[in-house]
Amino acid sequence: MASTKASLKAINDAIRHQKWDDALVQTENLINKDPRNYQAHVFKAFALDKKNQLEPAEAAYRTATEIRPDAQAWQGLIKLHEKQGPRALPKYQHAALKLAEIFRDANEMYKCQDVVDKFIDYARAQGDRSQYVQALQLILPDSPIYPALEGRVPHPAKTYETIAQILEVDEKKRINTLIGERRTRLGAKISEVTLEVNREVLCQSKLAWVYEQLILWTPDDDIRRQYEEKLLQFRYDRLLVMPPPDKTAELYVVQKLASDMVIIKHPFKLAWDIAVEWQDCKEIKDWDVNVLNEYCSYFPDSDLYRVLTGFMTSDFSPFPKKTPQSRTPVLASEGDDESEDDEDGGAPTSVIPYTDEDRLLMMTEGISTTNSLLAHRLMGEYYQHLEEHESNVELMRKAMKIMMAETEKTGKVFVNANLSFMLYLGTALVFYQSPRNHGEAKFLFDKVLEVDPTSTSAMIGVGLIYEEEEEFDQAINFLDRALKGDSSNLRVRAEVGWLYALKGDYARGKAELESLLASMTGPTTSKDLLAQTQYRLGCCVWDLDPSQPARKSRNGAYAYFLDALKSNFSYAPAYTSLGVYYADYAKDKKRARRCFLKAVELSAAEVESAERLARSFADDGDWDRVELVAQRVVDTGRVKPPPGSKKKGISWPLSALGVAELNKQDYVKAIVSFQQALRIAPEDYHSWVGLGESYHNSGRYIAATKAIQNAQKLEESGRAETLGDTWFTKYMLANVKRELGEFDEAVTLYHEVISSRPEEEGVAIALMQTLVENASDCVEKGLFGKSIELATETLSFALTVPAGMTNTFNFWKATGDACAIFPSVQSRVHDFPTDYVCKLLDLGAGHEIAYEILQDVDAVGKGVVFAKGIFADDEQLGVNLTQSLHATILAHKRAIHVSADDTHAQAIAYYNLGWAENRAHLCLPSQLRVRSTRYQKAAVRCFKRAIELEAGNTDFWNSLGVVTSEINPSVAQHAFVRSLYLNERNPHTWTNLGALALLQNDIQLANEAFTRAQSTDPDYAHAWLGQGFVALLYGDPKEARGLLTHAMDISESSSLLARRQYSTSLFDHILTNPPNLNVTALVRPLFALTQLRHLKPQDLAYQHLSTLFQERTDDSLGAIGTLEKACEQLEADYEATESAESLGRFALAKTDLARSYLAAGEYAKATDCGEMALQLSSDESAKELTAEQRTKARLSAHMTVGLAEYFAENADAAVSYFETALEESSGNPDAACVLAQMLWASGGDEARERARTVLFDVIENDPSHVQSVLLLGIIALLDADEESLEAVVSELHTLRTSDKVTDAEHSQIGEVMRAVAALSGNSNENDVLAQVQNDIMLYPHLPHGWSRLAELSGEEYPAAMALNVALKAIPPRGELGAVDLADAYAGTGKAADAQTAIFIAPWTASGWESLGSAVTA
Repeated sequence: MASTKASLKAINDAIRHQKWDDALVQTENLINKDPRNYQAHVFKAFALDKKNQLEPAEAAYRTATEIRPDAQAWQGLIKLHEKQGPRALPKYQHAALKLAEIFRDANEMYKCQDVVDKFIDYARAQGDRSQYVQALQLILPDSPIYPALEGRVPHPAKTYETIAQILEVDEKKRINTLIGERRTRLGAKISEVTLEVNREVLCQSKLAWVYEQLILWTPDDDIRRQYEEKLLQFRYDRLLVMPPPDKTAELYVVQKLASDMVIIKHPFKLAWDIAVEWQDCKEIKDWDVNVLNEYCSYFPDSDLYRVLTGFMTSDFSPFPKKTPQSRTPVLASEGDDESEDDEDGGAPTSVIPYTDEDRLLMMTEGISTTNSLLAHRLMGEYYQHLEEHESNVELMRKAMKIMMAETEKTGKVFVNANLSFMLYLGTALVFYQSPRNHGEAKFLFDKVLEVDPTSTSAMIGVGLIYEEEEEFDQAINFLDRALKGDSSNLRVRAEVGWLYALKGDYARGKAELESLLASMTGPTTSKDLLAQTQYRLGCCVWDLDPSQPARKSRNGAYAYFLDALKSNFSYAPAYTSLGVYYADYAKDKKRARRCFLKAVELSAAEVESAERLARSFADDGDWDRVELVAQRVVDTGRVKPPPGSKKKGISWPLSALGVAELNKQDYVKAIVSFQQALRIAPEDYHSWVGLGESYHNSGRYIAATKAIQNAQKLEESGRAETLGDTWFTKYMLANVKRELGEFDEAVTLYHEVISSRPEEEGVAIALMQTLVENASDCVEKGLFGKSIELATETLSFALTVPAGMTNTFNFWKATGDACAIFPSVQSRVHDFPTDYVCKLLDLGAGHEIAYEILQDVDAVGKGVVFAKGIFADDEQLGVNLTQSLHATILAHKRAIHVSADDTHAQAIAYYNLGWAENRAHLCLPSQLRVRSTRYQKAAVRCFKRAIELEAGNTDFWNSLGVVTSEINPSVAQHAFVRSLYLNERNPHTWTNLGALALLQNDIQLANEAFTRAQSTDPDYAHAWLGQGFVALLYGDPKEARGLLTHAMDISESSSLLARRQYSTSLFDHILTNPPNLNVTALVRPLFALTQLRHLKPQDLAYQHLSTLFQERTDDSLGAIGTLEKACEQLEADYEATESAESLGRFALAKTDLARSYLAAGEYAKATDCGEMALQLSSDESAKELTAEQRTKARLSAHMTVGLAEYFAENADAAVSYFETALEESSGNPDAACVLAQMLWASGGDEARERARTVLFDVIENDPSHVQSVLLLGIIALLDADEESLEAVVSELHTLRTSDKVTDAEHSQIGEVMRAVAALSGNSNENDVLAQVQNDIMLYPHLPHGWSRLAELSGEEYPAAMALNVALKAIPPRGELGAVDLADAYAGTGKAADAQTAIFIAPWTASGWESLGSAVTA
């Protein structure tokens, strides 16, 4: 013992002198001797602590505390843990608790408190928030030392509040942190992550326990209520995120907390919502009305308040009405100007609705934004009472979704709410879009009956379904079952009685309904039910005896209808029945109309009243009211039967709407209305007619045709008395055909209508206009003869129309347009029906005044048209043309006269007269149009007058610009600019402006104007013509030719300018001798000139041009006929005028006529014409021809006469003419070749030598002339002149590679080269084959070499290759002719190809020979 004390003293001295190692050695020695020595372990721990060996020191202190529970070791541990920092806080808390217990047991309370306070302060300063919360556990009531420290530490409520605040913040922060971390995972969804994190955190949270303890310990009621709210909110939030199996227990807790709050009337909305919503009562009346009233008083701004208040204040609410409390008025002091509640908006105010409209509006506002199940039940009941079935369907579907979502969230199963929603939805579906939704409704009722077999509402619903489906027996069965559960239900009993009546058992129905009247007279019975029963009883009486006296009696059904109105003044069906009574039996149309009007005002479902009312308004022509009535019926949704319905649809409201919209010219809506009517009633004839008319007026002519044809099918199968007049369909179809351009069919239909209704002025005018439009269309299409016939028919028909039509604008416009056809086709102007026109112009009274309009300007009266006499043939054309022009002008003057009361029509009439005057001006000879004529002046006056009447018409300004272009360009420019200001997208005006610019030599402006016209309307031909002129002025004939060709392609046949310029430009191109010109290129200009001759036969220059094209297409006879007539006219003109121009044109015509005679084989006539042409052109001093014209004409005449003499076997004369031709033409090579051939053919040595000389002269002057070289080569072959032949072959080799040689010349060169190879002295077959192969190598794209190779080798491949090449070389890709193509086909040796060759060129022998060989082989 002494040694132990000495050791402890030595250890103490070492520690005092801070000899820690010595102290440790000594303590170890002591402990080894005495392991249970408390002080040795304390010294050891202290020394280790000083050496900063904390863990061994902690172990030593722990050993010491185990040996003896003394304060010294625990104090050492506390100091040690303070050094270890926040990580040792749990150990520190344990040590502090043990030390505090030691001080408590020693009754040293101040030391005990000091230990605890220091630890809590240290935890607050050094630890985190969770460690601080853990530290606060020491001073809570469940702490072991709390009894000793009570009163010395803060109140538990304060501590719990601190803990709650810390936990709230930490948990919220943790939730946000976890969501942020986990939402970035692949495939993570924010909703799923949020639910998972909230479940994890809230289920581990201690906040619920802290809230509960705080509520128990706090003495402050406000804080208690605050944390009761937080507890409920926390429990509710945790309920929402808990897994379904764990929700049941939590659901009970939440519901208990909410109920407790409601009991103490604490106004926390969540608690009241849970308490009210989660009751799930079977009937609405089972809710505690006091709780509902208190809810409304506490939460007047909530959506549920609006629904509850509206429902509870309604007449059918099962809750007792809240008695309004009388309030004693409080007199304000004089100094109080405002109440305290006026600040910050005032206190919440409860709004009580006083009218049904206010109530419905209030409830609708509330239900639109709430998810309350009770609100939806109340609203469903209210909608069902109001029979707002469509709204109820939508609402209940939404309510069921809300209920399912609420069950999924909370685990609460709303059985009764689900049944109520199904009942409301099923009942609404019975009536909404019946019977489309009957299947769904019956399914819902069956579900309800499975849960509650005694559900009266479900059985009634099933019965109503069967009633709507007209299954009356089954309906009665279900309603009887409903009555077993509720026999006092008068509504169901009345429905059963009505079902018997609907079955046709009116007596039983009447008896059943009569038996209920006494029970319905009580104050509790609905007046609506009483009125309905009385009305239905009246219907039974009405149908029991349908005789006239019975229905007319005022003591029968009539009395019941009146009683129904007395019970319910707003019962619409009774008004309908009374209206029928007054209309059909009492013959009081005024009262009937008032009854029908009242019925429709009360209920748009009264279809019969609406139909009778609409027919009444239609009879009065009041289409606006018809539209209102029809639209009201359509808006009810009853006109269209749903799929599967046995009921027929109602088409008349839609038809009436269509007619009303047709009268308002709203054709799109009319089409929709008629289409809907026809979907309901496809056999509705008048709807088909209305649909056709609507389509026609909206420009949809194909659809109009189909609609009218459907109407005509109904005419064939229907009865005349039900359809009425059927001529209108033919008239409408004719209008459609007219708009589609099918004028012939339209005219036929108009004639059919006229034959049955000759007095229909509208049809007659339409027929005249169609005939004129058809005639104009024929002119544009080139059917000139038909156009004249139609114009004549128009004038003939105009004489047969009713007399009243002669005073209409359209009649005289059509007449004038018909007369204008004849000046357009002047080749048929001799067919102008002067007699018809004279009779027409004499129609009507006071017509002489009309013809005096502008007579002082244009001098046009009836004299020319009515002139009688015989005129010379050369004058007849002018007379007929003048008569037709004057007739056109007079007809338009009559149109002006009859339209004096219509400003617009008169403006159009002046416009038409202006164009008629301008046409007369343009038909004058060109020499008379040099200065302004009276027609032109009258046209200007007309267009100015039209502009005065209607200044905003762009066409009037454009026309003024046209007629003043030559008179006054500045006025014309102003007119065009004004027209473009009114409509800048008018291609005609832009083109006319461009033409004016051309006249003024402003090419740039013209180009811009024509370009703008092209972009505005690319199909307007005259814009392209203008661009062609611009291209010519810029010196680009190729571009001009392309533009003019396109203009020709898109222009009408009546376009004179397009045909003139196209033909001229193409002939100018032909004169340049283009290499790729073929016969097909000549057909189109020839056709254009033929049309031009029909349109203006007196235009001799273009007739002469057409003969030049005919000559190039081998149409000699046609050219002869045209030129003979032209020569006669030119000769007559020269004799009359003796002008040099006429003489020159006559000489050229004779020259061309001589060539045509020669081509036709009439050599004598050719000689006569040629000699006359030579005589007329012999005087070089005359000015009738230019030098170039004279040279070409005389060369042509000499060669023509020479050939004619040669073919007439007068060779010497022929040679003399050719020699003269060579002299005058300076040795023309082509003429020289013809002369050489002629000399060689004569057979004389001298002549043949002369031929050689002529050819050598040609080659000397022009070595590249192919024909001369070829002729010399042939002559050398025939003469066996090797020297000359060698020179010719050398020249041919040179020509073979020239790009100026044509394909035909290449073929001829090849033939000569093969002949040279074959006829030379030492030649063989290989030489000829080599020449053929050379042809193929040089010109593989031509068929000639391949054909010759096939002939030589007898193989099939070269023949097939020749055919393939020939097919690729024909127009438009090449210039290969028909003969060459036929030879290629014939060369294959096949019978089919031989037949093709014959078809292509039947005049050649190759095809026939090939066919013969193929047949005989």
